[in-house]
Amino acid sequence: MKSVLLIGLGRFGTFIAMKLYNMGHQVMAIDDNEERVNAILPYVTDAQIGDSTNVDFLSSLGIDSYDSCIVAIGDNFQNSLETAYLLKELGAKKVIARASLEIQEKFLLNNGADEVVYPEKQLANWTAIRCSSEHILEYIELDEENAIFELDIPESWRGKTIMQLDIRRRFGINVLGIRESGKLNMNITADTVLAYGDTILVLGQEEKVHKCFRV
Repeated sequence: MKSVLLIGLGRFGTFIAMKLYNMGHQVMAIDDNEERVNAILPYVTDAQIGDSTNVDFLSSLGIDSYDSCIVAIGDNFQNSLETAYLLKELGAKKVIARASLEIQEKFLLNNGADEVVYPEKQLANWTAIRCSSEHILEYIELDEENAIFELDIPESWRGKTIMQLDIRRRFGINVLGIRESGKLNMNITADTVLAYGDTILVLGQEEKVHKCFRV
């Protein structure tokens, strides 16, 4: 179980709070909007109304006691930047901040943020990839070249084993799992048989995955 300080309770921050709640983590939520703070109370350990650019307010939270601090402010980049900077100055172990533009990402990384998430860009990439083929069911970008895909199993692969298909040697792609009847099986061996109705989870360069699955 982790302790997380979450600053910013717009839609993005609210979804993060709910997910962390479902995962069993302790969350302190902060926003300057009383209505948002009240709405999130069922999903967090505690919540406070406050200005995250106020150093005295942040100091009162005991920043160095949290495993991670998430800056989810989306409507005011100046506040986001100041908050990330102050968090690091106050001893935050890890600062994760949201960016909406590439230039914002650079500023945040140079001013306190250890990591930057770019939800609009990530969602745009996912949507473009997902819409490019009806066979792509899930997509997670790892870097500019590599990604994890969940795809329908090609008809010609059905009834064959991982060893018979020799996917890694032929295509340079790693099979991570098989989803069978909606349940993900990560215990993959050379004798695992690919069946009709299953989907396959693979890791590799996007270009190679597209070529292998003809998407």
